[in-house]
Amino acid sequence: MHHNTPLISTVVVGLVLAFILGALAQRVRISPLVGYLLAGVVMGPFTPGYVADQNIANELAEIGIILLMFGVGLHFSLKDLLSVRAIAVPGAVVQIAVATLLGMGLGWTLGWPIGGGLVFGLALSVASTVVLLRALQERRLVDTERGRIAVGWLIVEDLAMVLTLVLLPALAGLLKGEGANGLSAYAMAQPVLITLGKVAAFVIFMLVVGRRVIPWILHYVAHTGSRELFRLAVFAISLGVAFGAALLFDVSFALGAFFAGMILSESELSQRAANETLPLRDAFAVLFFVSVGMLVDPAIIVREPLPLLATVFIIIFGKSVAAFGIVRMFGHPTSTALTISASLAQIGEFSFILVSLGVSLALLPDRGRDLVLAGAIISIMLNPLFFALLDRYEAKKKAAEEAEEAAAAAQSAQDTAAEAVAEAARVSAKKKSARVELPVTALTNHVVLVGYGRVGSVVGKSLQQGGVPFLVIEDDPGCLERLAEAGIEKITGNAAAPGMLVAANLEVARGLIVAIPNAFEGGQIVAKARAISLTLPIIARAHSEEEIAHLKHHGANFVIMGEQEIAKAMIAQIGLAGA
Repeated sequence: MHHNTPLISTVVVGLVLAFILGALAQRVRISPLVGYLLAGVVMGPFTPGYVADQNIANELAEIGIILLMFGVGLHFSLKDLLSVRAIAVPGAVVQIAVATLLGMGLGWTLGWPIGGGLVFGLALSVASTVVLLRALQERRLVDTERGRIAVGWLIVEDLAMVLTLVLLPALAGLLKGEGANGLSAYAMAQPVLITLGKVAAFVIFMLVVGRRVIPWILHYVAHTGSRELFRLAVFAISLGVAFGAALLFDVSFALGAFFAGMILSESELSQRAANETLPLRDAFAVLFFVSVGMLVDPAIIVREPLPLLATVFIIIFGKSVAAFGIVRMFGHPTSTALTISASLAQIGEFSFILVSLGVSLALLPDRGRDLVLAGAIISIMLNPLFFALLDRYEAKKKAAEEAEEAAAAAQSAQDTAAEAVAEAARVSAKKKSARVELPVTALTNHVVLVGYGRVGSVVGKSLQQGGVPFLVIEDDPGCLERLAEAGIEKITGNAAAPGMLVAANLEVARGLIVAIPNAFEGGQIVAKARAISLTLPIIARAHSEEEIAHLKHHGANFVIMGEQEIAKAMIAQIGLAGA
């Protein structure tokens, strides 16, 4: 019996296609976002075969936008922004202005009105948070000065786009020239003032009421001990605040969700909230990218080759060159300027939200949306190439520096020349074995600890108290902050990523402890570690007999299941150990 289920078919086909194409994109070492967007292209009305319901996809995308903005708010750090405000704020503002002017210039040559050119230029000015953070994490740059500048720069861009999303509907009439003639300055500014007043009222409400109520609700739910109820509370807060903001204060879902996340980020439960909501946030974010891909007409590559080439040029070179010049003007080294330029040489989620709003307000023609979406896909695909060139530049620069140091050392101490050459060869060999040029730790006879969460932090404290040298591989911002405060050596990123375990110097390590709860990812880490060293003691954790077998199959020497150890401790305490 046939059932008309457009919602189910849209979700199922969208997620399945996104998984397949995302996995293929990851396989060829480009961002999975490209796969998600291409999945939408395959499901869209411009390609043959199955066509998903666009209205349903758009509503799912709205939920994706809410959860994306909630996640941005959760990771919004005013402290990080203030630490690099001297360059991030003016740099981002100037770079947005340059990219917007370039986009308006292209829009003018294509015959668009000023409103369309403005939306088009703004959409080309803001980089993707997802793509940038992933690139920085892979290269362990998040905690470096240039990484903090890039993230702070991106936060300023995000805040500028949030403000744009708020003001654009109020300014739409003026940008289209509707009723502008004969109106006083006050009459023209009235819609903007009303909108800003509503936003101010919402912000005050969130800072006065939300700051007290939201953390109180989460603390109350957390003390009930119900993980399901806590997870539900986080989703209810994110979606409820976004909906309430739109209903009561007439502001966008995006702004409401952003403030809900930002208020929640001040609570000590924010990290748990981020972890609990991550799977659903990821799923709806994928559906958001799929829905955006459905709007892309692939024929634009043939129909509009020159405008598309100009769009890609603005994204990849226009704003990147501007960013490079700004960073150098502030006295930062070339490597920092190149990192910022490579980070910004793409566009993503905010661009999609902005062009969708621009089209719905009749400011931007469909042609402009197609150019932005196609330019986004191309720029995201090309972005890893820029980072690869940056890696090669830094490797050559470091090799030249090492050669100079080696030459100086040879001149000052001829008897140590052979040893210096051997050491340089050893370091070079290690670097070549990694996909990304990562510095290798100087620790020896140390413990490598993967994960610094609830289990890993306890292990780390014990190692610290015992005087055992160790380093931690971690990618969670909250855990990284605690490690920095404790002065513990760390490698930022996913331990399963290429080059991470090589950088941990496993060949001379005392042992590897995989403390993360994800046994599938743990198996990948164990297998890569075992490939580096056949004799390295490896300890991992599991939650089931199947996970124990999986980890041991990949080379773990010892696998500890938490439930078993808890049961043993309980039995020992009650005196039944010998029963």
